[in-house]
Amino acid sequence: MGKKRGAPPEVNAGSMADIAFLLLIFFLVTTTIGVDQGINRLLPRYEENPPVPPINERNILTVLVNKDNQLLVEEKLVDLKDLRQTAIDFLENNGKGTCTYCNGKKDPNSSDGPDDAVISLNNDGQTTYETYIAVQNELVAAYNFLRDRECKKRYGMTFTEMEYIYNDPASKATEGLVEDLEPKVKKIQELFPMRLSEAEPKK
Repeated sequence: MGKKRGAPPEVNAGSMADIAFLLLIFFLVTTTIGVDQGINRLLPRYEENPPVPPINERNILTVLVNKDNQLLVEEKLVDLKDLRQTAIDFLENNGKGTCTYCNGKKDPNSSDGPDDAVISLNNDGQTTYETYIAVQNELVAAYNFLRDRECKKRYGMTFTEMEYIYNDPASKATEGLVEDLEPKVKKIQELFPMRLSEAEPKK
């Protein structure tokens, strides 16, 4: 008779659970989860009958994006590349002549000053999301330009840099740094308040 075939060797599965657990931890640690980007806006609290402050028409810059993604500022067609400078000129126009830190042209038909200037943004329901975001970016960039310029003049650094350090969790561990920056950040925000009003899209 030939040799009897032996039984197949047994596989020791005692450590399989440990290996699976280690692999699970590895993938949990190394996997990155995509996070959608949004628009950072602090919405006002709901009021049933909110007070409507009187605003002179010249203190409102009306920006409309129509269904064809065309940009109209005060009912005139404007290229997106010109929107930022248009907003800057409006915000620091200094029609009253009381703003000592503005470089505006003091046009009597434009805003009285940064405290009074409001940018009203409206878009059509068929406006593309990309165009809407691009317009938003240009308007916010106008405020940031003016804030950066004044902050650098007063404190030797741009407002963007100062705000980043102020909001950085690591900087909060540095004793006295946040307390030193807080009044400066608030001062620049007061000099150029971001008064950007967004109306409901037109259907």
